[in-house]
Amino acid sequence: MLNIFKALAAAALIATPGMALANLPVGAKAPPFATRGALGGKDIAVDLRTALRKGPVVLYFYPKAFTQGCTLEAHAFAEATPEFAKYGATVIGMSADDLPTLRKFSTEECRDTFAVATATPAIIKAYDVALKRPGAPAGLTDRTSYVIAPTGRIVLVHSDLDYRDHVKLTLEAVKGLKVAKVGH
Repeated sequence: MLNIFKALAAAALIATPGMALANLPVGAKAPPFATRGALGGKDIAVDLRTALRKGPVVLYFYPKAFTQGCTLEAHAFAEATPEFAKYGATVIGMSADDLPTLRKFSTEECRDTFAVATATPAIIKAYDVALKRPGAPAGLTDRTSYVIAPTGRIVLVHSDLDYRDHVKLTLEAVKGLKVAKVGH
């Protein structure tokens, strides 16, 4: 009987979209990182401090390249990349995938429009984005998007395994940063 309750609790946990997780809070300083990634199939260095010098950063974590939700999310970010660029924002996708996978994903699914990078165990821990679902393989990230202002402060956190609102909400936050800047 106890096993049935455990199974039902696990199923409810997996099926709960937008479940509140312990992510970094709005207003926190984003942990700096440097890692390897890919853009347009080519290896690149990805450094948060360098990216923030250009403007806000949309840092989105996704569980695994070439899975349905992650592919659809990458397509959505690729389509919106020109709009993010209008506001000076850099989009960076992060997963625990290896570099060969990221090279292929950057071209096929990200359509050569934004970088994807390796979320090392230290980055996953610093951003508190480990996928905490029963039965999930160790090392995967949750689907969490952060918008980081050029000051390094987090202005938006959206954690939801449903990919559909990530682009819309991060773009709204980026636009809000630009509006706030113009008003001062």
